[in-house]
Amino acid sequence: MLQNNSLLAQLKQNLRETTPRVEGVIKATDRGFGFLETDDGESYFVPPPAMKQVLHGDRIEAIVHEDGDKRSVEPETLIETGMKRFVARVQLREGRLAVIPDHPSVKNVLKARLKNTLDEASIGDADWVVARLVRHPLKPDDRAFFTQIDELVAKSHDPAVPWRVTLARHALEQECPDAGDDWPLRDEGLERVDITDEPFFTIDGEKTRDMDDALRVVSREDGGWSLSVAIADPTAYVEEGHAADLEARTRAFTVYLPGQNVTMLPEPLADDLCSLWENRERPVLACTLEVNADGSLGGYRFFAATMRSHAKLAYDRVSDWLEGLGDWTPADEIGKQLKALEAMTLARAAWRAEHALVFKDRPDFVFDLDDAGNVLDIRTEERRIANRMIEESMIAANACCARLLSEHVGHGIFNVHRAFEPEKAEAAQEFLASQDIQVEREQLTELPRYTELKRELEGRDDAWLDARLRRFQGFTSMSALPGPHFGLGLAAYATWTSPIRKYGDMVNHRLIKRVLKGEQAPAEATQSLTDQLTERRKLNRMAERDVKDWLYVRYLTPAAEAQETFEAEIINVNRGGMRVRLTANGATAFIPAPMMHSDRAKVAIDDKEGRIQIEGEERFKLGDVIRVALIEAREETRSLVGRPVE
Repeated sequence: MLQNNSLLAQLKQNLRETTPRVEGVIKATDRGFGFLETDDGESYFVPPPAMKQVLHGDRIEAIVHEDGDKRSVEPETLIETGMKRFVARVQLREGRLAVIPDHPSVKNVLKARLKNTLDEASIGDADWVVARLVRHPLKPDDRAFFTQIDELVAKSHDPAVPWRVTLARHALEQECPDAGDDWPLRDEGLERVDITDEPFFTIDGEKTRDMDDALRVVSREDGGWSLSVAIADPTAYVEEGHAADLEARTRAFTVYLPGQNVTMLPEPLADDLCSLWENRERPVLACTLEVNADGSLGGYRFFAATMRSHAKLAYDRVSDWLEGLGDWTPADEIGKQLKALEAMTLARAAWRAEHALVFKDRPDFVFDLDDAGNVLDIRTEERRIANRMIEESMIAANACCARLLSEHVGHGIFNVHRAFEPEKAEAAQEFLASQDIQVEREQLTELPRYTELKRELEGRDDAWLDARLRRFQGFTSMSALPGPHFGLGLAAYATWTSPIRKYGDMVNHRLIKRVLKGEQAPAEATQSLTDQLTERRKLNRMAERDVKDWLYVRYLTPAAEAQETFEAEIINVNRGGMRVRLTANGATAFIPAPMMHSDRAKVAIDDKEGRIQIEGEERFKLGDVIRVALIEAREETRSLVGRPVE
């Protein structure tokens, strides 16, 4: 008997070893079936019965079945679920508790129970909750999906649902930190220069409260400029290791959402004691840097100071005045500086365009909301001269910070951006060669050579080429060690100009102060801190995008009902269709392939090349500007659907 069991086990093992298997991630569709996509780009069909054992985003191992040229898979082993923690809506039916995950690709109704600390009476039908998966059919001894509700996020009727749900989805804090109102100025052993009589000024948005940079500019006799940048100094109040510091470290950034900010520091610091309000003395960390007549940077000097802003200016008013518009006029001394700062900005931009790189100007889209969170209007704010004046000043100041930290400390918090990661450089090189652009590997991986290539490519003004090339490029990350920032074309870049809203800038402030006091620098930031800063910045940007998508759907629902048309740019092409951005307001919409032609078979989509053919003729490609009619606004998925207009 034992021998028979052993033979049976051996036969099963042999069968397992000879049965083809594949590992990948489940991608669900709204038609019941799905696909298993492998890391190397292969795709396998998952039939509807098999999809009942998995959820969108699950990483699994599956058995491959082949029938002629058709391949399908049967889920066998769960490697990692894609739904560990998720936001969902409650479904109460005849006393039975269930949740529906808030995800466009997950339609499953999952049985649920309440965490024992939650009151059953507090949870109602359609309320928003945070849940987690505790059972999965592919796990040993589990026969079905089962979840636990851990947290009530918002009642179904709460007008703050878009904000609360989005912050909960990304596990971000819902409220500003609470750390009391008593914040005495610390004795740090720093000599602070009194510059309160010097006419510094701020330029921000009309409603900005956390003003962390003020400027003073003097024209030099040789044609250059002396620019002094005074930056708010929260580390003058918050000692390293203090509860507020540890909380700021966890949050990493202030979260800016339409209609709501969730600050990194307690509001008494962020909006009052550290904010550079007009006519109020404030401790600052400052830098005076020299800008030569050709826009190049000369020497610099960092110092601690006490300053007082002499004017709170607004972007639009400053731009109007410099452009000869409007009826606002600054005081004479401030006006003289604004003219000088404009000239310096133009020189710096010209120098960076020739020797480094300059980002293309893109407008900002501002949501005007009422007290209930309804969108009244979406305004377009162009990057005008006043915005560019502040931007160029901050880039110059941060470049000086990178030099100081690199030369005197050897580490800090640096923004590092490599245009092409080494593993993608070869593919990028092959792509450029396919476009008759012959480049050497060094032009993709070495900063001086890359800046030359980038300026050459920008001279072509080819939107499709720009969009395709971005697929090979990497993202900006935080690093404890200096490294190049290919996006700016700079050898190193370290920000210190936004310490009210960025924890990495607080770290750099403390290092700069060590240099000023002649103290030995501490050990460099850990990998866990730089990884956390990078990840939190990503989450903040996703949260901002998600809230905007929700508000866009609400705002544009009447336009979709009327099938209103808009100008739009094609920003992505995938197997199912193309995604476009409306140039009037920044909203994104998806155009499914069936909306491009009544016969889907006549639509050929090349998602790798970003091109779409209809009846054998190329009709759309990445970067094209087309006319689009909105046809549907789906609040349940926060998505807009459109169709191309001839």
